[in-house]
Amino acid sequence: IVLILMLVPLSVSQASAQAVEFVTIEWTDLIPQDEFDILSNPPAYMDDIEDGSAEDQIGNLLKNTLANAEESRYQEALVSTNIKPEMDGRAVRIPGFIVPIEFDGDQIITEFFLVPYFGACLHMPPPAPNQIIHVKYAEGLKLEALYNPFWISGILKASLISNDMATAAYGIEMRSYEAYTQ
Repeated sequence: IVLILMLVPLSVSQASAQAVEFVTIEWTDLIPQDEFDILSNPPAYMDDIEDGSAEDQIGNLLKNTLANAEESRYQEALVSTNIKPEMDGRAVRIPGFIVPIEFDGDQIITEFFLVPYFGACLHMPPPAPNQIIHVKYAEGLKLEALYNPFWISGILKASLISNDMATAAYGIEMRSYEAYTQ
């Protein structure tokens, strides 16, 4: 008996797609350490702000002139476009909520922002740009409800993208998505 084995060569993109292992990350992994430290220790006056009050609105906070350098740096971190260079080009898997930017006539979303919490950019001020990921996905995805989170896997890129809704300091070359489960 003669066994003939045929090897079919893979294209570079097929071979690399099969070899990619996506590392699960958290949103805090996208923030430079110095800014994470600042955001983890907000100025004392933040404890005195009542949830939902006028002072709780980020726009009002940013309008205030702050004499204290620590407070100023905290405010800067809230709107930072600074990224972690070591995240650029990494194959990642991250959970988040989809904020549609472009969709076709069948409501298939082809471009969106991925954000860390429900309502970001739509019902409240957007997170810092280094907490928003811009995604283009030509194949598109159908979203049943905005409050459903997803796992998004792809190659993370340092890429500043801005539109009327928000600014993203990262982009992702999306490879796959799935419903979020813990």
